[in-house]
Amino acid sequence: MDLVLDFERPLVELRRRIDGLRTMNPPGPRATSTGVAVAELEKQAQRLQEQIFANLSPWQRTQLSRHPGRPNFDEYVAGWTTDWTELHGDRAGHDDQAIGCGVGLFRTGEGPGLRVAIIGHKKGRTTKENVACNFGMALPDGYRKALRLMALADRFNMPIITLIDTPGAYPGLDAEARGQAEAIARNLLEMFTFRVPIVCCVIGEGGSGGALALGCGNRVLMMEHAVYSVISPEGCAAILWHDRAEGPRAAEALKITAPDCLRFGVADEVVAEPIAGAHRAAGEAVRRLGEAVERQLSALDGLDGEALKSQRYERFRKLGAFEAGA
Repeated sequence: MDLVLDFERPLVELRRRIDGLRTMNPPGPRATSTGVAVAELEKQAQRLQEQIFANLSPWQRTQLSRHPGRPNFDEYVAGWTTDWTELHGDRAGHDDQAIGCGVGLFRTGEGPGLRVAIIGHKKGRTTKENVACNFGMALPDGYRKALRLMALADRFNMPIITLIDTPGAYPGLDAEARGQAEAIARNLLEMFTFRVPIVCCVIGEGGSGGALALGCGNRVLMMEHAVYSVISPEGCAAILWHDRAEGPRAAEALKITAPDCLRFGVADEVVAEPIAGAHRAAGEAVRRLGEAVERQLSALDGLDGEALKSQRYERFRKLGAFEAGA
């Protein structure tokens, strides 16, 4: 995607200078000197890129998590599966486009593949696609569709993979009227009852209950520049300081980055992204997360249904810290 984030601008400008020198490079004696200059600028660009992405603030990571060029649900499914069949509808008259789900053969290398169910938030590339997907903000119909497929996977002993990328569940009046809170709560309840492995992946922005409704797994993976939070930084800032412009300050306080989530036990593994972010090398990002999912599924393979339920329950019971009162 062409979107350039503010902190990337010095690097982008340097890359443009390099490209300009390359196109102007004439044949003859001056070609050698120009080539030397290009090589030196390339080294500078590499050092600058490493410096920028080694010291990202929580707010900058939040911006990366929202980048419209990041790999989305359809790209992960295409990169991981064969024999894919997408399923539609909540069996109550609705089919929310913000949630995609289906079954396919999961494979990241050689071998016959493993039949899995994949469920996740969907975002588009164009404005029209994003509007159709409601920018990844699901209605209760979407969560009921997701639950229908999870129950199907449990019945047929298929591992479940979820892909989380949403600013949150849709907060509109029509969503509330159709039972948004109940739909999310039902998913939380039911995900702890399933007897198959569940691996949840935060691939972009994991926002509030809309993310957690697909997030109650035996393993939770996060992409390096993904974020996971009970509220967006801007929403937090509006509540605490009555100013959404304080989003960067809130992002620092909320501890929402992948390294923070790993440190607190919210995530079990952080998957490294290609340098400069997943949107710069989408295919490589898809491959890396697929290999991580495969490792986690292999580690869970020896557990029976009761052990999987117990492990999932204990994992979430251990989150957080508190002090008992008198």
